[in-house]
Amino acid sequence: MIDYLRLEVRRTLRDHGFVIFGVGMPVMMYLLFTNLGENDPAWKTVSMVGMAAYGAVGSALNTGGGVAEDKTIGWLRQLRVTPMTPRQVVTGRALTGSVTVLPSIAAVLLAGGLVNGVRLDVWQWAAIAVLLWLGSIPFTLLGLGNGYRLTAQTTGVANMVCNLGLAVLGGLWFPITLFPGWLRSVSSYTPTNRFAQLGTAVAEGHAPAPAAVAVLAAWLLAFGSYAVVSYRRSARTV
Repeated sequence: MIDYLRLEVRRTLRDHGFVIFGVGMPVMMYLLFTNLGENDPAWKTVSMVGMAAYGAVGSALNTGGGVAEDKTIGWLRQLRVTPMTPRQVVTGRALTGSVTVLPSIAAVLLAGGLVNGVRLDVWQWAAIAVLLWLGSIPFTLLGLGNGYRLTAQTTGVANMVCNLGLAVLGGLWFPITLFPGWLRSVSSYTPTNRFAQLGTAVAEGHAPAPAAVAVLAAWLLAFGSYAVVSYRRSARTV
């Protein structure tokens, strides 16, 4: 499975589209949103976490696109006749997603520290990176579920809709204080909102709220179940 993981990571990092949209786009959006208007250090910190989360979500969902392409070219069928068990195949893909989110997270955090002058303690930088890395797992499972269930073309569209929709609803681009009251209530139950709260809490100097962890854990179970059901369905058709 280690060899399979190494292969999938190399395939992903060699994808120019992943580098441009998964790594470059969040950095560009972060620098644009935080250097228009007033110079607000607090907003630069919050936006840094939000854009790092946005990049991580996009990279995690991108794992599903690779799965859909594997179905198209017959690679998934070949994996089924190898000694690898279905659990190892899914785990390998999930680990791929967890590895490929790191460049997105690191790029935005570096932009915050080196370009926008965000200042945090060393433990805060490390904790934000680790929490965003671990917190991206539910979105990897969502991407896998889409990839196993849908075609290559529709997976790309579905992942884009999920990424943009969850980013906006979760307040990754703009503060949820700008939302109407009812939308703020909806936002608090989205996985992206709670995902970003893991990092913003640490940036403010305290541990993430138990409610944020609980909501994100619930989405982890939901997206994990979706991925398992989708994989079983693909086994009957591929």
